[in-house]
Amino acid sequence: MNIASPIRKTGHTVCPHDCPSACALNVDVEPDGRIGRVRGAPDNTYTAGVICAKVARYAERLYHPDRLMTPKRRKGARGAGDWQEVSWEAALDEIADAFVKAEVAHGSEAIWPYFYAGTMGQVQRDSIERLRHAKRYSGFMGTICTNMAWTGYVMGTGALRGPDPREMAKSDCVVIWGTNAVATQVNVMTHATRARKERGAKIVVIDIYDNPTMKQADLGLIVRPGTDAALACALMHVAFRDGYADREYMAKYADDPAGLEAHLASRTPEWAAAITGLSVEEIETLARLVGTTKKTFFRLGYGFARQRNGSAAMHAALSVATVLGLWQYEGAGAFHNNGDIFRLNKSELMGTGYMDPSIRMLDQSQIGRVLTGDAEALRHGGPVTALLIQNTNPMNVAPEQRLVKQGFLRDDLFVAVHEQFMTETAEVADIVLPATMFVEHDDIYRAGGQSHVLLGPKLVEPPETVRTNLFVIEELAKRLGVSNYPGFCLSEEEHIDRLLKASGQAGYEELKAGRWIDCQPDFREAHFLDGFGHPDGKFRFRPDWATGKSPNKPPENVGNLGPVAALPALPDHVDLIEVADAEHPFRLATSPARNFLNSTFAETKTSVEKEGRPEVMVNTGDAERLSIAAGDVVRIGNGRGEIRIHARVTDAVKPGVLVAEGLWPNKAHIDGEGINVLTGADCVAPHGGAAFHDNKVWLLKDGE
Repeated sequence: MNIASPIRKTGHTVCPHDCPSACALNVDVEPDGRIGRVRGAPDNTYTAGVICAKVARYAERLYHPDRLMTPKRRKGARGAGDWQEVSWEAALDEIADAFVKAEVAHGSEAIWPYFYAGTMGQVQRDSIERLRHAKRYSGFMGTICTNMAWTGYVMGTGALRGPDPREMAKSDCVVIWGTNAVATQVNVMTHATRARKERGAKIVVIDIYDNPTMKQADLGLIVRPGTDAALACALMHVAFRDGYADREYMAKYADDPAGLEAHLASRTPEWAAAITGLSVEEIETLARLVGTTKKTFFRLGYGFARQRNGSAAMHAALSVATVLGLWQYEGAGAFHNNGDIFRLNKSELMGTGYMDPSIRMLDQSQIGRVLTGDAEALRHGGPVTALLIQNTNPMNVAPEQRLVKQGFLRDDLFVAVHEQFMTETAEVADIVLPATMFVEHDDIYRAGGQSHVLLGPKLVEPPETVRTNLFVIEELAKRLGVSNYPGFCLSEEEHIDRLLKASGQAGYEELKAGRWIDCQPDFREAHFLDGFGHPDGKFRFRPDWATGKSPNKPPENVGNLGPVAALPALPDHVDLIEVADAEHPFRLATSPARNFLNSTFAETKTSVEKEGRPEVMVNTGDAERLSIAAGDVVRIGNGRGEIRIHARVTDAVKPGVLVAEGLWPNKAHIDGEGINVLTGADCVAPHGGAAFHDNKVWLLKDGE
């Protein structure tokens, strides 16, 4: 007699982490209800069966012995690690009571719901906005990621969309600019390498150091941080000089090609070489390659825009595709993000119908300044005395870390954190709540780097004492007297169904059956062949930085931010960056690591083992001059503070450039202070943002 073996099932879901890919996943669900192998869905045409290694081993994170499992109340001093387990009822009652007291003492804006993209799920991430609108709590202006890149792109195109990113596989040249795709967007490499294999396409990589993506390039260009616009200008100069510019295309589709040509007359390869650190030959080689290859696809990343001139850099790089007329061809043009194509109506989910535009909007990146009473950061209003934090870890990821720590250690501040692990932000909380992970709840996702809306259904049951983000928001709404507002008292499935139908799509059941919806526009729309997104249909070589279109534009009660008047009238390099000087002769970038995703995965054993320890890359010549050997402890500093870290001596970085990969926990560093001690939170023009890769610093061997 044969006894049937227990059946392993395959579940279908989506990677939830803040990555443009939002990979479609197939997940083995074992007979005991635990997940096993995680892999890319082969039938999703963008994911194409390929995912990053850190998500492939997600079971290590889901079943980690240090995962938070019960609500906790702080007993001793803030940050001392002395906790008392409490019930969910008691924890939620305490949070609601603290919020009521804060509102009575200082008004509703004293409470700041603070969240971000630890999950990209629309329901679990954005429901916190519904609570804050209902209660008139301080608004959250997300500035830590997209502001400079999206603004620069849309200033040119008038819309946050572009050619189908799957068209990279049909290109003859793929230019990967400012993103270490091997580490952060593996699917970009899937389609680029397919083009090379099937079409003999060339892969060009432009970045600030010799990273894993650069090692896969046919042509790799290492530029100095913050100088990408100079390279773009030189490429366009050569295009006009050597006849590669498509004058007929520009006459129809661009605003001022004649003005641009005259402006670029002095932006020669020699001029750009002096700024970028490239050779004239490297610039000429790239200009000739893209100028003679009509099927050139510019895949523009976020990294090179995380500078104080980042919006201008994105706009300049984007303009190259317009000068060359690349938008006309399949497998060509320029792509950054597809945010405009999805048209999801989230008004009920986010409670925008009862939003009060007079409520102040506080800058995510300036949480240190907000919590230490900076009047401008507080919009000249009262203090923030209570926080609810979901999906982010500001004690590690926010700039100006010394201010952040000082603010969180205030005696009069109440902090509630809903988290999966005892992060450094959770460690300074008053109440910590355990959160579900993505396979333990229902949600819906959209992928900025591709074209799909995807369903991520619950595949396994969460631990009995762990709760979803939506649960926390709903329970607080009941205690705070707003659960009767539209959008509350709905399940995840109901939210997804109503959101889809309000967006003109079929509902939850249809999405569950199909797993995803491909929202990619047709070729003409995607390539702007019927005109760009501005009213006159013209691409803007002359961006309107002060009043132009942008998805990141702050509300009217905030206005433009940063030195807007210093942004260039036409594509150009501008030294808004922290230029190295005699006191700070190095430029520091804080680039992503392959095995971490911001502060996520820094808790898993395999990721930590693969990354090793916090290190800073130092050029071989710089190290020799400063008597620094591999593995030495060095000090890096600027006006914001200083840290100690081990040196990795390498020729992967150019002289005068330092790169610290990964976002290690602060406690992983020698003195318990991490790399974001050195990064600034000053607003980047024109619409804010954090310039994480733009830091002038000094470097010394420890003890000298």
